[in-house]
Amino acid sequence: MNIVLAGGGTAGHIEPALNLADHLKLIDPDINITVLGTARGLEVDLVPARGYKLELIPAVPLPRKLSGDLVTLPTRLRSAIQQTRNLLTDLQADVVVGFGGYVSIPAYLAARGLIPIVVHEANARAGLANRVGARFAAAVAETVPGSLPRAQLIGIPLRKSIENLDRAKSRNQAREFFGIAKDAKAILVFGGSQGSVKLNSVVNDCLNNGSLTQFAVIHIVGQKNEFQNPASSSYFPRNYLDRMDLAYSAVDFVIARAGAMTIAELTAAGLPACFVPLPIGNGEQSLNAQPVVMAGGALLISDVEFTADFVAKQVLPILRDEGALAAMAKASAALGHKDAAAALSDLVLSVVRNT
Repeated sequence: MNIVLAGGGTAGHIEPALNLADHLKLIDPDINITVLGTARGLEVDLVPARGYKLELIPAVPLPRKLSGDLVTLPTRLRSAIQQTRNLLTDLQADVVVGFGGYVSIPAYLAARGLIPIVVHEANARAGLANRVGARFAAAVAETVPGSLPRAQLIGIPLRKSIENLDRAKSRNQAREFFGIAKDAKAILVFGGSQGSVKLNSVVNDCLNNGSLTQFAVIHIVGQKNEFQNPASSSYFPRNYLDRMDLAYSAVDFVIARAGAMTIAELTAAGLPACFVPLPIGNGEQSLNAQPVVMAGGALLISDVEFTADFVAKQVLPILRDEGALAAMAKASAALGHKDAAAALSDLVLSVVRNT
């Protein structure tokens, strides 16, 4: 069986595709998996690092305003579609599974009428590529109800370390890993794969004004950002962390952006959170967070309103209240989809078998 995955550009598109690939390989090691990508995306590094074959196709970003790129778009798109169709034929692909982004549009249009398509949407508000692909897909999966017509609610495929995480069982090991005292209340702050200047700034303000003195803080500042405060017995800054499972096990509360993968991991882990959506884009991060907020598993605050004063008045009282923490954790966990990789694998394989 030859399965082609299309989901390049950002980690939010690539990670779910690779997590699906991992699960498909568990089901049947003989399945051949190829990932489509472009030379400009993170997939150039991430896909080979996970051991999967990467095939590059032309990037065809859709212009957001009138420009010369809009005039040449039809020609560039036709060329990308033809190149992708030739590649799918050479690979003898049985199905294309798309996750959105620049790569997915030519992949969907190339596969149309040739092989079946499965579309996976991670966000509450679907992007253009997935809205197009969903119109003629054999099956559609979603993470937030109502994002696409005919979609099955499946969630986002997660890494096995998160999917199988038992926070209570791993807590002592995780705290030893970071050096956090067993009886301390702990907070994790991170701003996605690149970090967040705004979240970093507010945490630094909290450290400087002393409001976090009684708490342990794991702070992932981003690979290109510098620490503004030195590490201490209660402050643990990192540029990057590849053991997020240990971070989730070590803490009681999370402050983060509201990317789809972040929310999927935190709900699977059953962690209370404060979401601070990115103030750019089409508002999808706020929409992503709404189900968790409405269920009582998270707070939601705009980027401009997120301040050290907000943390002191709204977040820290929750850390001091065991009942509030437990209630939020339970509400968060109720929305988690730990079996999303298995569910999406079953959907993809059923499409292939029924073709």
